[in-house]
Amino acid sequence: MLNNHFSTKVCIIGAGPAGLLLANILQQNNIPCIVVEKCSREEVFSRARAGLIDHKAVSILKQYGLADRLLREGKPHGKCEFRSPEYSFVLEYSKMCEGRTHYTYPQQELLVDLIQKFQEAGGEIRFSTKGLVIKNSYPAQVSCYDEIKQSTIVIDCDFIAGCDGFHGIARKSIPSEAVDIYYKNYNFSWLAITAAAPPSTEHIIYAIHPDGFAGHMLRNEKISRYYLQISLDDSVDNWPDERVWSELHVRLAKDGWSLTEGKITDKQVLRMRSYVSNPIQYKNLFLAGDAAHILTPSGGKGMNLAIQDAEVLGKLMVNYYLISHNDSILQQYSAIRLPEIWQTQEFSHSLLHMVNIDEQNSENDRFMKQLQQSKISQLMSLKTFAADFSRKYVGSLSDYNELEMAC
Repeated sequence: MLNNHFSTKVCIIGAGPAGLLLANILQQNNIPCIVVEKCSREEVFSRARAGLIDHKAVSILKQYGLADRLLREGKPHGKCEFRSPEYSFVLEYSKMCEGRTHYTYPQQELLVDLIQKFQEAGGEIRFSTKGLVIKNSYPAQVSCYDEIKQSTIVIDCDFIAGCDGFHGIARKSIPSEAVDIYYKNYNFSWLAITAAAPPSTEHIIYAIHPDGFAGHMLRNEKISRYYLQISLDDSVDNWPDERVWSELHVRLAKDGWSLTEGKITDKQVLRMRSYVSNPIQYKNLFLAGDAAHILTPSGGKGMNLAIQDAEVLGKLMVNYYLISHNDSILQQYSAIRLPEIWQTQEFSHSLLHMVNIDEQNSENDRFMKQLQQSKISQLMSLKTFAADFSRKYVGSLSDYNELEMAC
C-alpha cells in the first residue's frame, strides 16, 4: 500500500484524555488503531489544562494499568471549602463517600503517561497531523494533512472515534438534521490563572464574594491554579498581574489566612458555556469528550467525563471485535452515556450558580444570592444534601451496572 494510504480498525482523531485512553484500551485487546493529532508532541505536553481527577476516573485508569505515576505523584484530596466575607465552611466529602477522594494531577502529565504506555507497546500516534475530511461509510475513511511531511494521508478504518474537541472535524462532519444540539451560554466569564506559586491551601477553595467568584485550585507543590469571575465582555488585556493578585487577595480573604503569590505563567478567559450533542454517534463515527459535550470548569468534570466516554466506547468496541461481532452493541453508546452526561451537566450547572454572582440585574442578583445562601446552609446542616453533593462531586461508580449488563 502507498506510504500515504493506511488501513486500521479504528481511527482516533485527537490525542487528549479520551482519545488516548481509548487507544490504550483497544491496544490492550489487540485491536489495531491509529491516533492522529493536529498539534505537535511538544504542544500536547505543554498545554495547561484540568488537574482534578475524580474517583471514578482514577478507578478506570487503574483498571487498565494507567494510573501508576498518578497514584505515586498525585495527591489525594477529600475536602473542599466554601468561604465568603460572612462565613467559612469545609466540606469533608471523602468521609461521606466511603473514603473516596479526588487526585490532583495535571492533565498534561496524564497525557505523558497515556502516550508513553501506548507507544511503548507499539501504538501509532501521528502528531502534527490535522484531520481534513471524514467519509462516514463502510469502510470509513479519514483524510488528513501531515504538516511535517507536507502531504495528505488517507486512513481507511471500520470506525472513527472523534475525540478532537468542540472545534474539531468529527463533530462538524455530522449532518445537522441527524443531531439535536443543546447549548447554554452564561452571562459571565472566568479568568483562569496559572502561577508558579506553592498552594496556599490544602484543599480547593470556592470563594463567594460580592465582587464575583474566586477559586483556588490545586496542581502540585510548585504550581497553583486560580479563577476569577469577570464580565462577559472582559479580556486578558484588562488584567495585568498586579490586578490579578490584588483581586485574589480581596475575594479569597479570610482571617488568619494568607495567599502566597508567584510568577503568573498563563492567563486566559474562559467563556462559560455548556453543550450536549444528541446522539453522540452517527453511522460509523462516535464522539467522545468535548466533541460530544462541553461543561463549565465548575466541579472539574470535563476531563473526567471524557475518560468515562472513552472507557464505555472502548468496552463496546472490544465486545464488538472479540465477542459479538454485532454492531448493534455499538449502537448502545449514546443511550448508555447521555444520562450520565446530563447528570454531570446538572451538577456542574448547579455548582456554578452556587458560587458565582448573577450579572443580569440587581433584582435577579438579590434572588440568586438567597438561593446561594440556601444551598450553602443545606450543605452545612443537612447530611442527606451534603452526602448527595459529595457523591456527585467525588465521582460515583454506581452507574456502571448498566454498562456491565450491556457488555
